[in-house]
Parts: sequence; structure tokens; C-alpha cells
Amino acid sequence: MQNNTPHFDFSKIRTTLIIAAVAIIVVIIFSRSMFVTINATERGVIFRQFSTGLDKEHIFTPGFEVVAPWNTLHIFNVAEQTREETMDVLDKNGLSINIDVTVRFNPFYSKIGYLYEKFETEYVTLLVTPEIRSVVRQVAGRYTAEEIYSTKRSEVELAIINEAGAKLKTNNVDMKALLIRSIKLPADIKQAIENKLTQEQEALAYRFKLEKEKSEAERKRIAAEGESRANNIINNSLTTNLLKMRGIEATLELSKSPNSKTIIIGSGKDGMPLILGNN
Repeated sequence: MQNNTPHFDFSKIRTTLIIAAVAIIVVIIFSRSMFVTINATERGVIFRQFSTGLDKEHIFTPGFEVVAPWNTLHIFNVAEQTREETMDVLDKNGLSINIDVTVRFNPFYSKIGYLYEKFETEYVTLLVTPEIRSVVRQVAGRYTAEEIYSTKRSEVELAIINEAGAKLKTNNVDMKALLIRSIKLPADIKQAIENKLTQEQEALAYRFKLEKEKSEAERKRIAAEGESRANNIINNSLTTNLLKMRGIEATLELSKSPNSKTIIIGSGKDGMPLILGNN
């Protein structure tokens, strides 16, 4: 009698299970590098170890990516970042000044491949911070402490912005803003500068007062001259006949008034009317 019971090849099954287990282990081991999620504030650049190397032109945008385990996808934080730097610098005369600056920046999205080629993902530590500190020192060395502290502070800040911004841009980093938060001088130097500024302000105020008084005196002189000329014109135009005529006109107007009065016509040299008895 023929036996129809199916025959199982356990060796093949065992081999298949072993291969599947190995595959699962491999997937688990490499899953972190194979399955990558790029967030909204990130961009990626890939390094293909066995083919084209670093791909600087193709930038991975936010989303889910599957990467071969022998390749590496480097993730960049492209969000705007802020760094605060405090440093001691020397002014034009070798005086030590403490300056605090704040800088805001982010990499150019399309250039992170070139940025990675030079600095990998440590561009903040290797590029931004050293360049900012270097430019601040260079610019400060062109001015005196007084200029940096007071008279040319905005000029110093603008020079740092322009020079640091240009250097970072050539290395594919966009500097959004730079602000000098504070400038600290030795106490005696600071006091001397503040005293000088106070004296200058007082001198300006005194000069303004003198100019104001001078202008007022000139105004009064011009007004007096005008009044004097007006009086001369009036005096020259007041003849005896004109005065008599004006007096007669005034008398006629007064006579029309309902109030009782006595009008005496003078007989002297001028003959001007005299009004008495006004109720």
C-alpha cells in the first residue's frame, strides 16, 4: 500500500527561517539609518559611500526618506538660530573693552552640501562663532574706546554687520542680524568719558542759550528800529492844519453824542476845541 503522507524538508525550512531572522535583524540594526524623517526646519544631504560620494546638488526636503544602509543622510538644522557672544577686545589705543553681541543666522538651504563639505554639521562652532569674534576684534581695533562707547557706536555696529555678513555669505551662511547688546569699559575710563560727554552737553546748552539771547536781542533791535521809523513817518506827516482838521472832525463826532456836554472852541494859537461837562 502506497504512503501518501506529505514529506517536509526540514532543512530547507530551517534555512529559510535563518535567512528571514538574519534579514529581520539587519533591518532592525539599520532601520535608524534606512528610514529617515526630515522635519520642517531641516534639510538633508546624502553621502553615497560606494558611488558618487557627497551629493552637494540634491537637497532632501522635509518628509520621509528610505536610504540604503551603506549610504548616509546628513541632517541640517536650517531654522534661524541665535548666538550670544561675550568677548574682550582691544581698542585703537590698546585699551581692553568687553563687548556683548547677538547674531542671528541660518544656512542657505540650497548650499548645505557645500557647507557640509567644509564644516560638516558643526558649522556654527567651526565657522559662525570664530568669524563673528574675529570681525568684532578687527573692527574694534580701528576705533578708540570713546568712539565705540558713545560717538561712533552705530558706525562700529554697521561695520561689524557688513564685514561679518560678507564672510559668512561666502561660506553659505546667511546672517540675518547682528546687535551690540552692551559695551563695558574700565570704571575710570567710563567715568572720564561720561564726564566729558556731560561737559560737551553743557557747553552745547550754553551755546544754545547764547544764540537764543542773541536772536532775541536782534529781534528787539529790529522791532525798535521799525517803531522808530514808523514814529518818524507819523511825526513828519502831522502838520498843524492836519491836526486842526482831525480835531474838528472829532468835535463833530462828539457833538452827535446824546450825552450832555459843553464844547468850548479855543481861541489860542491852536484853537482846538475843549470838551466839558461829560455825563
